[in-house]
Amino acid sequence: MELIQSFSVDHMRIVPGIFTSRVDHLGDYSVTTYDIRLKRPNREPVIDVAAMHSLEHIIATYLRNNPDWKDEVIYWGPMGCLTGFYLILKGSRTPKELYGLVLGAFQHVGNVQEVPGTAPENCGYCRMHNLEMAKWYAKEFADYLEANPENSEIFEYPRAERLVTEDGQHFFDS
Repeated sequence: MELIQSFSVDHMRIVPGIFTSRVDHLGDYSVTTYDIRLKRPNREPVIDVAAMHSLEHIIATYLRNNPDWKDEVIYWGPMGCLTGFYLILKGSRTPKELYGLVLGAFQHVGNVQEVPGTAPENCGYCRMHNLEMAKWYAKEFADYLEANPENSEIFEYPRAERLVTEDGQHFFDS
């Protein structure tokens, strides 16, 4: 099987940031998946599951209510590896164009008094939330973004080279 595009990113060199994961062209329009990476994979602890769940609820609500972006938002959800989130938007913008939106979303978390959508009727596991830890992770990431707006590493994936032997074996080298 062919390796999917997101596995060609060098996860040992990626830093927290905002990255274009993939662009899908669907007839007359495109849909872009962005990697909103909060943690360095394989080098620092992942995000606490309950805090991740709370961040998902808070930021999804923020994005879908943002008057400038709500019509563009298709999806906001956690990565399986718990190091960040995927944001899927209509159209195609550069990661730098999303800087203000993403920074604003994570700054917004600090002002939230309760996690939206946590009643049993609204949530698949309403007891698994941690607002205080969500605020801590959100502040950590927002502070990081604010300190690095001109750092190209937070907007450009480090790619792993795929070396292929004559007999078709794949090796990765960064």
